[in-house]
Amino acid sequence: MNELPWIIVLHQCIFQSMFFAKNIRLKRRIGGPIRGNNLEANLAIALFVVFIASALAIAFLTPAPGGDAPLPAGVTHTGGLALLLASLLLARAALRDMGDAWRVGVIEEARTELVERGIYRFSRNPFFLAYLVGFAAYGILLQSAALLGLLLACMAATHAMILKEEAFLESSHGNLYTAYKQRVPRYIGF
Repeated sequence: MNELPWIIVLHQCIFQSMFFAKNIRLKRRIGGPIRGNNLEANLAIALFVVFIASALAIAFLTPAPGGDAPLPAGVTHTGGLALLLASLLLARAALRDMGDAWRVGVIEEARTELVERGIYRFSRNPFFLAYLVGFAAYGILLQSAALLGLLLACMAATHAMILKEEAFLESSHGNLYTAYKQRVPRYIGF
């Protein structure tokens, strides 16, 4: 039996459960919107859904996903599983450390604190990084060129959403955010 589809399902269940639990708790606590309605966020979310659906389709519908891969299954499984674990750890840290400042997309009227603690000392966008690391893991596990192409599209959409958020944070926090940008990389190391 091929365990890859179930590994991806389990990863998504854990990842999305953390995400939705955070959103539900925060929405109840602040009593206001936590999701912005802007083109960049909507496009990124749509591409994430397409990526996840595609990965699941490839995993479940391909007789032996990754079976004709150039790398041995032991290498791809170990690397892919390590990235899935990293994805979950990054996501958990990002959700925890952002606290009540968590938002999905830009909400122009929302004013929150600038979070520089925890994982945000090392990456300005660890939750987006967690998504992309998880998606890279799916591509490695399934050895799919189609997923690689979709990953590049997700990366571009995520980057556009981040640029919009950065402009908003700079207008909201001014020099404080500018200094933060100079100290902490957008992703990790760049």
